[in-house]
Amino acid sequence: MRRIETIEPFRVMQLLERAKQLEAAGRHIVHMEIGEPDFPTPPSVIEAAHHALDTHGQFYTPSTGLPELRHALSDWYRREYGVEVAPERILITPGTSGAFSLLYAVLLENGESVLLSDPGYPCQRNFIRLAGGEPIAVPVGPDTRYHLSAELIETHWRRDTRAAVLINPSNPTGTLIHDDALAELAACCRDRGGYLISDEIYHGLTYGARARTALAFDDQAIVVNGFSKRWAMTGWRIGWIIVPETLIDACRRVMQNIFIAAPTLSQYAALAALDAEREVEHMRTSYAERRAALLASLPQLGFEIVVEPQGAFYIYANVRRLTDDATAFCHALLEQAGVAITPGADFGQHQANTHVRFSYATGLDDIRQGIARITDFLADTGHTS
Repeated sequence: MRRIETIEPFRVMQLLERAKQLEAAGRHIVHMEIGEPDFPTPPSVIEAAHHALDTHGQFYTPSTGLPELRHALSDWYRREYGVEVAPERILITPGTSGAFSLLYAVLLENGESVLLSDPGYPCQRNFIRLAGGEPIAVPVGPDTRYHLSAELIETHWRRDTRAAVLINPSNPTGTLIHDDALAELAACCRDRGGYLISDEIYHGLTYGARARTALAFDDQAIVVNGFSKRWAMTGWRIGWIIVPETLIDACRRVMQNIFIAAPTLSQYAALAALDAEREVEHMRTSYAERRAALLASLPQLGFEIVVEPQGAFYIYANVRRLTDDATAFCHALLEQAGVAITPGADFGQHQANTHVRFSYATGLDDIRQGIARITDFLADTGHTS
């Protein structure tokens, strides 16, 4: 089989395309399918980009990124997490997707494997396949808060395994890993001569808890983060990766060849974003209100939330009381009620037919309207718990 034939579609984008078709036909759709902030980028960030465009922002930066941004992020890690990260280890990338594409190109030889949680972020599987590697989906559930654990690593690690991926807070479940479990996970990967790769894109968007970086538990962990979610900068395509010193040269050489450098304007904008904490906190408190509304309403309708999410802007719900075909349920909900949510099949195979993901990266009024529509849909179609 050719490599490209193993690349799966991002199903939520297909669902979004259908929702847009319905909107073009005059329907109002409540969007709870896409994980994209509905807030505008903070004004200070946009102003910084304008200033850069008017002055020095039209040219390449060094492949590894603006030195000022790398130093600013090093300072930010000291303030945010109390960890020391040398600026040289921080590489600026075109979003976290660019970071993962870079990382797997550097880490993997043909056939080498990476452990992923199932359910988990769907594009991870395809990043690995495009680099010639093999994603190994490890079923996870409520007992590990939908995260990989040291025990699961011990069971599934192979001789050709190079790394294990942690998404914390998780997409699609919004759950945080406990500190002791994270420490054990990091030690387990290190003991096997591999890497813990920590996707921390949803850090800063937590509720009643605080996410800790994997670097606090393993200085040699690989950390990926970006400005898309916390700072509402999805379209700016700007992120970063922190790698051990031994990987810096290889990463630099790959960066020079596959994307030369991250977008210059976005790098100057990112510098300003690090000082936009007031706007970030406003977004976070708004997400907290939306989360509370869904957590109060969904269980009454038959959506079972086994582990309460503490981060990101997602709720992963079991729909076994309502249906045994979550994909068909989601499509029917969109067509008949005008509410878009994502089926579990987008995130893996483990119990996918009985799970759906709600995104609350949409306004509170829309969420309330969505709940009302779902209530009517369940009554009209006989999908009752």
